[in-house]
Amino acid sequence: MTEPSKVIHVRNVGHEISENDLLQLFQPFGVITKLVMLRAKNQALLQMQDIPSAINALQFYTNVQPTIRGRNVYVQFSSHQELTTMDQNAQGRGDEPNRILLVTIHHMLYPITVEVLHQVFSPHGLVEKIVTFQKSAGFQALIQYQLRQSAVLARTSLQGRNIYDGCCQLDIQFSNLDELQVNYNNERSRDFTNPNLPSEQKGRTSQSGYGDAGVAFPQMANAAAIAAAFGGGLPPGITGTNDRCTVLVSNLNSDRIDEDKLFNLFSLYGNIIRIKILRNKPDHALVQMGDGFQAELAVHFLKGALLFGKQLEVNFSKHPNITQGADTHEYMNSNLNRFNRNAAKNYRYCCSPTKMIHLSTLPQDITEDEIISHLEEHGTIVNTKLFEMNGKKQALVLFETEQQATEALVCKHASSLGGSIIRISFSQLQSIRENSQ
Repeated sequence: MTEPSKVIHVRNVGHEISENDLLQLFQPFGVITKLVMLRAKNQALLQMQDIPSAINALQFYTNVQPTIRGRNVYVQFSSHQELTTMDQNAQGRGDEPNRILLVTIHHMLYPITVEVLHQVFSPHGLVEKIVTFQKSAGFQALIQYQLRQSAVLARTSLQGRNIYDGCCQLDIQFSNLDELQVNYNNERSRDFTNPNLPSEQKGRTSQSGYGDAGVAFPQMANAAAIAAAFGGGLPPGITGTNDRCTVLVSNLNSDRIDEDKLFNLFSLYGNIIRIKILRNKPDHALVQMGDGFQAELAVHFLKGALLFGKQLEVNFSKHPNITQGADTHEYMNSNLNRFNRNAAKNYRYCCSPTKMIHLSTLPQDITEDEIISHLEEHGTIVNTKLFEMNGKKQALVLFETEQQATEALVCKHASSLGGSIIRISFSQLQSIRENSQ
């Protein structure tokens, strides 16, 4: 192995492999600051933000063969410690990095305001000013960062991505302007460094209208991290290409179900944006997942599951998302969403309901008896095991049937036990004698 470098050299990069495919392979490990496709050699160079991120990526891919579009790619540290602008120009992109980005939005199905753009671009650095305008090329925006490095990062991470699922695609270039001129703070332009500018109209313009689309941005599917979590290939029957985020659940037991219980079950497969139980059909509910891949996992693993004496029907909805309203429950910012940190690890535990549940974030002094009395109302407990992992108390509880285990999970995930909010997921272990999960 060459000495560690933040630059990673990737071989066997076929012509069908895009920049975005490579970004997705390495994004789980940290920020990617530069990417150079060496098309003539079927290779690519990719620079991570720091050496530890690059080391993590390579350690991970020594155990898991990285594949993109069915092709094995091979990764190693590059002999370069840094990618220079000259290497980048090998790509044929001569545009000089600048702190101002020119963004064109293609396939725009929802209105895009300054607020939406700020939400999308500010994770990459301090955004000072945004100006939007309609041109023959379509809707465009100029976005000025405080630092050039932030603009480079934003362009690397966001180029070609969609703001909303399946639409509003970002096409990003560096602008050659030195400074943006902003005269008004409103939906079309904003100077974040000068909040005192007039809004041009009298009174403040309404900011509503864009919230309904539900920014699916923070939870963008990470196909590579997911494939890696499943040992390099997706589970049988899962395509990884679905882009519908909203799932329709029917045949619910309407006397016993509510939004939070649905959240507890569906959050095993991804982050939940919002849930709505249909008033005119109380045994039906819509669940909007963070992205299409998470929705696909939910449909795949929950179809036919038994809950409260009913067999669930789970299908993709014809609605791309759930409109916010009085009868919708919002979960987008819930800290109970399970995929905010270390998503790849969580994907590894996705499975259909089993008879065994796994409890974590338990209080240190918990006893098996306390766990049993917390859960036994949901069914016959056949066996339990309390153990410690990385100094944290965890437990396995085996029920007589899958339906009992599912009910315990749905009712008791995120409940309080001994002062701790406990987390519950299904375990794929067949019996408790095996080593703990």
